[in-house]
Amino acid sequence: MAVTDANGTPAGLGRSSAEDVPVLEMRGVRKSFGGAQALAGVDFTLRPGEVHAVVGMNGAGKSTLVELICGSFPQDDGEILIDGRPQGPLTPRRAHAAGVRIVHQRRTLVAGLSVTENLLLGRLPTRAGRVLWRKAREEAAAALADLGLDVALGERAGDLGPGGQTLVEMAREVHYGGRVLILDEPTASLGGRDAERVHDLVRTLRGRGTAIVYISHHLDEVLSLADRVTIMRDGRVAAVADRAALDLPTLVRAMVGDRLVQGRPEARRSPGAPVLTLSGLGGGRLRPFDLEVRAGEVVAVLGPAGDGQAELFGLLSGLRRARSGTVAVHGAAIRSGSVAAALGAGLRCVTGDRLAYGLVPGLGVDENLDLVRRGRLRPWLVRWRDVHARARSSRERYGVTTLQDDPAVAALSGGNQQKVLLAAWLDEAPAACLLEEPTNGVDIAAKAEIHTIVDGLAERGTAVLLGSSDIDEVIRLADRVVVVRAGRAVTELPMDQVSRDDLVTLTAGGDQP
Repeated sequence: MAVTDANGTPAGLGRSSAEDVPVLEMRGVRKSFGGAQALAGVDFTLRPGEVHAVVGMNGAGKSTLVELICGSFPQDDGEILIDGRPQGPLTPRRAHAAGVRIVHQRRTLVAGLSVTENLLLGRLPTRAGRVLWRKAREEAAAALADLGLDVALGERAGDLGPGGQTLVEMAREVHYGGRVLILDEPTASLGGRDAERVHDLVRTLRGRGTAIVYISHHLDEVLSLADRVTIMRDGRVAAVADRAALDLPTLVRAMVGDRLVQGRPEARRSPGAPVLTLSGLGGGRLRPFDLEVRAGEVVAVLGPAGDGQAELFGLLSGLRRARSGTVAVHGAAIRSGSVAAALGAGLRCVTGDRLAYGLVPGLGVDENLDLVRRGRLRPWLVRWRDVHARARSSRERYGVTTLQDDPAVAALSGGNQQKVLLAAWLDEAPAACLLEEPTNGVDIAAKAEIHTIVDGLAERGTAVLLGSSDIDEVIRLADRVVVVRAGRAVTELPMDQVSRDDLVTLTAGGDQP
């Protein structure tokens, strides 16, 4: 049971007494979808030069709050004020005119255009229909220098690393006049160095007076960056707190309420015969790599983002042809570079970028749940009654919850999107699977549910290869861990012989314990 005061606020939390005029304010805002209430009388304030974090489990109402601020759809009740003036229902155009900008979790740069073109997208200086490239480069250089960023203007956005892309997006929105900047999981897919660069830019913007709404499931960075924190639960504000009033246990209790977060099972599994075998597998940054995963076993490949473990998805799924080595399931080698061969061998690879490679955002949940099965069997006739029946069963097994009967996947929370992804790719009990960052961008409750799903796969005899940069997740799930650094496997250890400190040391470049 969560500890609360007389007003229902968790103990140790309270409202700040500062009297600054908010640049943005929401009063009693409500929003429902098809009879399901997403926001129930929410109050929210944002002051100039403040980093105000919004945290909560998937489905708590964070995404709906952001969509209202951005003008994606109108509130049902309550009012939104900017600089103390009521706005009525916002539209995207009106929100932009008021200086409200958002950097989405999924980056939106145009990969084939240069940094200059992306920074000035839609606003390139022209004369008589011709782009003034010198002026454009000068303006882009000034925009980056103003924020202390060192990014090559002529480089293609697609060639930047994930951290560089996020920084360019933030710079673009500020350059466009963003004085209220919404950052939606800006470091969800970033490694430690890139995440710190984003944190530094957030601090720079705060010092310049930019008001920042910061949404993240990484509670450690919330406690490091935020001036205030709003905790949401079930469409309501559970508490608002100054950073000084918070520590991690208090924050987690406020988010979770009476829900329990599952820990590592005491009894571990007994693996069976070898199922998935990688022999000298190499490609991209990944050096030749040997690994064997047995039935009912979870083996983690752990390393900093960008250090080579991410190459496994393309190589095992068949999206990329290996530079060297082989992949085999039950001793039978799989033809490299063939998605059909990987699927036919019973190997399922679940991507860490669910909206780019795993799901079709504009299609409904039910059709997404049937995509893998349909792609593998290629039926000449789709029986939609059967599709919906199978989808209902999958939703129940994987705990997918929606406000509408069959919404587009893009409308779901991150946790529900991830569960749809897992259900689509794993529902037929594969012989072996690769799970790439399976809890990327989900809250602590959804993470616990997904961990239970992974446990269930192993208990049914699936050989599970877990590609992760989350040390705590590896400790929770894995039977063995392989640490990869600079594309090379540096050590392999049973989990009962390694501590968290050992893993932190190894991934940071230290020696084997």
